[in-house]
Amino acid sequence: MRRAMADEDIDALLVTHLPDVRWLCGFTGSNAAVAVTSKKAVLFTDGRYTTQAREETRGARVVIAKKSALRECCALLSESARRAWFDPQHTAVADLPLMRAGVSGKKSRGFFIALRQPLVSALRMVKDESELRLMGEAAALGCTLFEELMPGIESGKTEVALAAELEFAARQRGAAGMSFETIIASGPRSALPHGHATEAKLPRKGFVTLDFGVILNGYCSDMTRTVHVGDANREEHAAYEAVLEAQETAVSAVKPGATCGEVDKAARDVLEKAGFGKYFTHSTGHGVGLEIHEQPRVAAGQETRLEPGMVITIEPGVYLPGKFGIRIEDMVAVTKTGHRILTPVMKGWIEL
Repeated sequence: MRRAMADEDIDALLVTHLPDVRWLCGFTGSNAAVAVTSKKAVLFTDGRYTTQAREETRGARVVIAKKSALRECCALLSESARRAWFDPQHTAVADLPLMRAGVSGKKSRGFFIALRQPLVSALRMVKDESELRLMGEAAALGCTLFEELMPGIESGKTEVALAAELEFAARQRGAAGMSFETIIASGPRSALPHGHATEAKLPRKGFVTLDFGVILNGYCSDMTRTVHVGDANREEHAAYEAVLEAQETAVSAVKPGATCGEVDKAARDVLEKAGFGKYFTHSTGHGVGLEIHEQPRVAAGQETRLEPGMVITIEPGVYLPGKFGIRIEDMVAVTKTGHRILTPVMKGWIEL
């Protein structure tokens, strides 16, 4: 962190985004602010976390604020530095008066400077070996849950009942929770890219899209599989094969030095050629880590170059309104020589 600050000529940094706080020093509480300078790092939190902060925090001194953790953190920064930078993507307008209140009158004007680009999240894009191990474990749990859930995917069961089975099993196997609200969309509802589970019953014939992830040891997983209940028609088979080819082509494009835009284009070109291009209505993927959506963004025109240690999703889909939708998603780690799929569970045609 300090090397990155020095490269950007940053004297001091205020960190308030909780995933950034956790990444920097290990603290997992719901209220925290960290002051980082070239010589010190101090975590401020409140009395609820007195014991937890001292047990979890590494590399930073812990201060239990008497009133406001944010204000006291800013007061320390004003004593230690001429200026302090902050990430405007994660700072609410309502926080600024409190931040300024912690700064002495002579320094209050112009003391806080918004970063042009996020600093901590940029470092978080590249995972170290311990992070990759934890993410592999979270992804493996997701694969196991899918395999165990498949026998229960049957016509007449409601989407919410299926989601409940999945989420209960995740908890039983040690997940702290789900990475996001489980998406189970069946029949015509599968054409909704973010069709959260409802009381709708799984159809006698049709697709069922399952998009879910777990949080295990703080790290998120994310995967999507689309299965078919009953006999499928020719159009459904053709669409599925196109999405599968697009997904596998994009995965093959993942390697060090490739841009995120090139990976997106690899998927999009396949669907365009197959005649489904206009039905692919979202980006190809995103970074994953302590948060379910992190940098980089795998989308058209994105120039970020992939590096070993990055973990991204590859999730093209097609959505035909009123008819059906299909999405296939894997988590993929960038390696020195190419890539490694973290969610290698079956993704060929599945008919139940």
